Amino acid sequence: RQDTDPTSGTIITVTVGATVPTGFEHTAAEEVKEKIGVDARISKDRGRIYFPITTDKLFQVHLLRSVDNLCVVVAEYDHYQFKESKEETLNELQELASKLPWTNALEVWRLNRTLKKKKGHRKAGNATRAKSNAEPSEVPAAAAAETQQHELPQVTSPDDDDAKAEVTPDSETCQQDLEDTAPEVKLIKFRVTCNRAGDKHSFSSNEAARDFGGAVQEFFQWKADMTKFDIEVLLNIHNDEVVIGIALTEESLHRRNISHFGPTTLRSTLCYGMLRLCKPQESDIILDPMCGTGAIPLEGAIEFSESFYIAGDNNDMAVNRTVNNICHIQKRRADKGSPSGLPIDTVQWDLSNLPIRTSSVDIIITDMPFGKRMGSRKKNWDLYPSCLREMARVCRPDSGKAVLLTQDKKCFAKAISRMGGLWRKLHTVWVNVGGLHAGVYLLKRTGTVFGQAPEDVHESRGRGDAQKDERDDKELC
Repeated sequence: RQDTDPTSGTIITVTVGATVPTGFEHTAAEEVKEKIGVDARISKDRGRIYFPITTDKLFQVHLLRSVDNLCVVVAEYDHYQFKESKEETLNELQELASKLPWTNALEVWRLNRTLKKKKGHRKAGNATRAKSNAEPSEVPAAAAAETQQHELPQVTSPDDDDAKAEVTPDSETCQQDLEDTAPEVKLIKFRVTCNRAGDKHSFSSNEAARDFGGAVQEFFQWKADMTKFDIEVLLNIHNDEVVIGIALTEESLHRRNISHFGPTTLRSTLCYGMLRLCKPQESDIILDPMCGTGAIPLEGAIEFSESFYIAGDNNDMAVNRTVNNICHIQKRRADKGSPSGLPIDTVQWDLSNLPIRTSSVDIIITDMPFGKRMGSRKKNWDLYPSCLREMARVCRPDSGKAVLLTQDKKCFAKAISRMGGLWRKLHTVWVNVGGLHAGVYLLKRTGTVFGQAPEDVHESRGRGDAQKDERDDKELC
């Protein structure tokens, strides 16, 4: 489909695919509708959405806050009929390369490069491209075993059967010669990345990328290059859904705010999804009592800047990282000539005894310790109830909300059931965080005044209780 615009030549309508934090597909679709004005389709493959875009609005796609990586779709097949034998299937994939409608997608890729050139390149971003494109967490559990072996983005070419995506590109080195000689396509370097999920395929992602990549190379006469490539062709296979696309992002958009990373820093895109879940309003006081590197309050201060954010942690290194990340954003803004102030403060504190007035906070939003990379499952049995109690104290009765992320689901469920007089669970979004299945819980503060519910007066339980709960937990597993 094409429409002609006399001022800017031909405007092409294409489909853009975006990877988003799993569980927040609907949030991403809402943002697309709100900011670009089109309806997004949520893929059967978790963590992906697709939506139409006209090329005059392509720049707006890069401003979306809930998407990690972007591609322009060359072709998509909802019910691809794979042949039974591996050889036949791979032959068919090879034949497919020369039959695909590449023209519009390549035009969008060229336009996208000129947009990025105007914006200026991020110097050290590409180191994350391979990791962020298809994390194991993006693939459903049924395919987990295959994921371990193949699904971390594989890079294969006819020349190099075993090349892996860990070696990442530096597109700046080949940026200039490509733009200077765009018509001479023989200079274009490319790679194929295959992401495959499903247990009914006769082939591996490596084999699909290798054979499809060989056919693409033959068709275009491009040069295969695993690291300094100009074009990344994506072959996404989820059961019988096949999407071929061309990448529009060199690094994931989720790394936009953080310069000082901690052991469990959340992706900015996941932070954005959590923030949208609690709908921050003008003048809301928003608290992150376990802020880590400050990823959640920083995303809030930038994207929902009419609220005020308090970021706190009991760990001095975490507080220092948060302060450094805030300073980094402020400097970046000042360098661009924008106002550099952010509605955010940072405090070091004791989580169970917050220096905050009772009933003074509108929203609490935090990433709780999973008990794996941070904290321990044993400590969570005491930590979670005392946290929820203290959060209930500072949160406004009746109108206050909390959005809490944790992977320690049993411990959280037990803690929240004990806090029934203070918190009501409204909604749960199941997400993948670095391969771990976690829940984002939206809680509503009840109307009970703190100090008048039986839960308020219970002190931390004895070790015997905690050990009993741990035994129960193991039995449930």
